[in-house]
Amino acid sequence: MTDPHETIRWGHDALELEIAPDDRGTARLVRLGAPGEEGTAPRPAAPLPLVEVTTAGLGRHWSGRHLVDTVLGERLRHRAHRAARDGDQHLLTVELHEPGTGLTAEVRYHSSDGLPVLRSEVLLRNEGPRTLHLESVGSLVTGCLTRGGPAALDDAELLWAENEWFAECRWQRQPLRASSPERSGRYRTTSGRSTRVVAGQGVWSSCGRLPMGGLTDRRTGRTWLWQIEHNGGGWRWECGVRDDTAYAALHGPNAADHGWRHPLEPGAEFRTVPVALALSPDGGPDGAFAALTRHRRATRRPHPDHRRLPVVFNDYMNCLMGDPTTDKLLPLVDAAAEAGAEYFVIDAGWYADQGENWWAGVGAWEPSASRFPGPRGIHEVLDRIRERGMVPGLWLEPEAVGASSPLAQSLPAEAFFRRDGERVEEGGGRHHLDLRHPAARAHLDAVVDRLVGEWGVGYLKLDHNTDPGPGTSAHPGEAPAAGLLGHNRAQLDWLDGLLDRYPELVLENCASGGMRMDHALLSRMQLQSTSDQQDLLRYAPIAAAAPTAVTPEQGAVWAYPQPGDSLDEVAFTMASALLGRIHLSGRLTELSPQARELVHEAVAVHKSLRAELPHAVPAWPLGLPGWEDAWTALALRTPTATYLTVWRRPGGEADAVLPLPHLAGADARVEVLYPAGGKAVTAWRPGSGDLDLTLPTAPAAVLLRLTGAPSARS
Repeated sequence: MTDPHETIRWGHDALELEIAPDDRGTARLVRLGAPGEEGTAPRPAAPLPLVEVTTAGLGRHWSGRHLVDTVLGERLRHRAHRAARDGDQHLLTVELHEPGTGLTAEVRYHSSDGLPVLRSEVLLRNEGPRTLHLESVGSLVTGCLTRGGPAALDDAELLWAENEWFAECRWQRQPLRASSPERSGRYRTTSGRSTRVVAGQGVWSSCGRLPMGGLTDRRTGRTWLWQIEHNGGGWRWECGVRDDTAYAALHGPNAADHGWRHPLEPGAEFRTVPVALALSPDGGPDGAFAALTRHRRATRRPHPDHRRLPVVFNDYMNCLMGDPTTDKLLPLVDAAAEAGAEYFVIDAGWYADQGENWWAGVGAWEPSASRFPGPRGIHEVLDRIRERGMVPGLWLEPEAVGASSPLAQSLPAEAFFRRDGERVEEGGGRHHLDLRHPAARAHLDAVVDRLVGEWGVGYLKLDHNTDPGPGTSAHPGEAPAAGLLGHNRAQLDWLDGLLDRYPELVLENCASGGMRMDHALLSRMQLQSTSDQQDLLRYAPIAAAAPTAVTPEQGAVWAYPQPGDSLDEVAFTMASALLGRIHLSGRLTELSPQARELVHEAVAVHKSLRAELPHAVPAWPLGLPGWEDAWTALALRTPTATYLTVWRRPGGEADAVLPLPHLAGADARVEVLYPAGGKAVTAWRPGSGDLDLTLPTAPAAVLLRLTGAPSARS
C-alpha cells in the first residue's frame, strides 16, 4: 500500500522530479530538473500543489489574475502513485483525493527516455454525491523554476511569441520582474496578486500568440519552454513569482479567459488538454527548442511523409491566387514538374464557377464546370499531374459551410455551431460545422472518400479562415467554451480516422497561414503552412523562426519567384524554404531562363539534404529573429553537419559574425550550397567558433554547410 507521506522520486537520465507531500498530505513538486543539477544551490520553496482546481463553490485563497493558490488544490491529498514504462516512455501517475467533495485527480506525467521534456495532463473524477461545476483545471503546475533564491529572479526573462496573420512566430523577451516586480521593503511579501498571463481564444489556437512560452536565465542559460498541445484557442499559461521562485501554470479553457464551465456529475470524468515542459540546463533557448523539437517527433503520429519530404507546388501564393482554370493550370503543371516538384496542389477556387462569390457558397466541394470545361472536367488536370510524375492535391476548408450552400439547409441545425439556439454565422456568410455531430462527420467523410478514394487525390490542404467566436452550445446549459473543447477533440478524432483509412494521404495544416500552429494538429498532420506573407523580404524572419513552433520537416515555406524579381530576389525567396518544406509557387512559366535555373538549382539542393532534416535540431546564431533585423540566421544541426541559412535585407552592414560555439575548436569546412554563383565570402575562426560572412549586396541569402568534428563542449 502506498504511504501517503512518501516522497516520490521519478525520472531518467535527462530529467528528474521529486514530489514531497507535506504534513497534511498535500503533494507538492519540490524539484524538477536534470540529474545532478542541484549542486550547492539552495533548493527553492515550492508552495504550489500538483493540481490547481476551481469550481463555482470553491475558488482561490488569494484573489487576482492567477489561477493558482486554489482551495481545492490545497485540500487534495496524496492517495497513491504508480510508475510504469512503455517502450521509451516513462510514466508516472499520482492520485490525489479531496474527501469533502469526493474529487479525485490523477496527475499523469510522461517523459521520453533521454529527453528533458515532461508531458502532463490531469484526469478528474467525481467520487462524491454532488455535481461539481468546474471552472478551471491546471494541466501542469510547477514552482521551483528558478534556482538560487531571490537573486535568480533578477536574471529571469519571460519568452513568448506574437503570432499574427502575415507576421508569425515573432518571439519577445521581457524581464520576469517587469510583470511581477519585487514588492518587499521593510516587510517581507512572498506572494503578490500579479502574474503574466497569455491566453488564446476561439478556434484559432495560435491567433495573436503561439500556445507556447518560456523562462530563461540570461546569466546561466538555464531555460524552460512550454507548449500547450491543444488545437483550439481555449488555452492559457501564467508565469509569476511565489516564495522567491518562479512558477508556471498551464491550462486549457477556463472560466476567467473563456467563460468555460463543466458540470462534473457523480461518477463522471474530465480530462485536461495535454501540455509539455522542456528544459535546457545551460544551453539557453536554443537548447530548449532542440529538446522540444525531439519531443514533437517522439509524440506525433508516424507517417511516411516525415521521411520522404516531397517538394510541393501549390498554385495559390503570388500565382493564381484562387483563380484556377484548366488553361492556367496545365502550363504550371509542366513547369512545376520540370522544376522538380513531386506534389501539385490546386488551391482555393476549384469548386466555384468563374465570377461567382464562392466565399459564402462552400461546402459541397464539387468541381466547377466553367473552370474545367472539357469532357473530363477537373480530371484532365489531375491526370496531367499524374502523367508528369506528381501526386495531385486539393485545397479544402472542411469545417466551413457557406450560408448560401445547399449544405446549410440539408444538414441538421445541430450539425453546426450554435449559441442560444441560433446558428452562428461569421466571416461574411460562414457557418461552422460541429464535428461532434454524426451528420457533420459523415458529410466530411463522404467528401474525402470521393476526393481521395475515388479521384486518387493524395494531398489535402486543410484550411480554415473564419473564427466563429467563443464556441458552441449543443444543448441548453452547455458553455460555448465547453462545446468548443468537445469540437476540438472531435476534430482530432476525425483526422485520426482519415489517416487510418488513407495512411499515405498527406495533410497540410493551414488557417490563414499560421493561425492554427499547434502540436495537437501537427501530431496528426504532416505539414504546417507557416504564413500567408506575400513579401519575400518579410517572409525571411518568419521562415527563420518557424522551427520554434514546428519541426523543420513539417514547416512549409512559400518560395514564389516572380518575373519582375531580380536574380538576387529569386535566390532570396528560394533560400527561405531550403531548410524546411518547399512550397513552390509563383509564375514559373514567365521566368527568365536564368531565374528558372535558380529555381531548379534550389530544388536540387534541397533534395540533396532533405534526408537529414528529420534528424536536425534548430539554433539561431544571431538570436531569435527580430522582425526588422537586417541580418537573420537559422542553423540546423544534424549528426553529420551544420546547415546555415543567412538572410541579409536592405540596411545594415555587408558583414556579419555568426557564433557557432558547438563547432569551436573544429577545423570546419564551409561550403556554399546555394546559390552556387552567389557572392558570399566566408572565413572560419576555429578558436572562437565564429563564422565571418560577407554578403556584399542586399537583399541576399545564402545556404551554407559546415562539416568538421565539434568540440567536447557541444
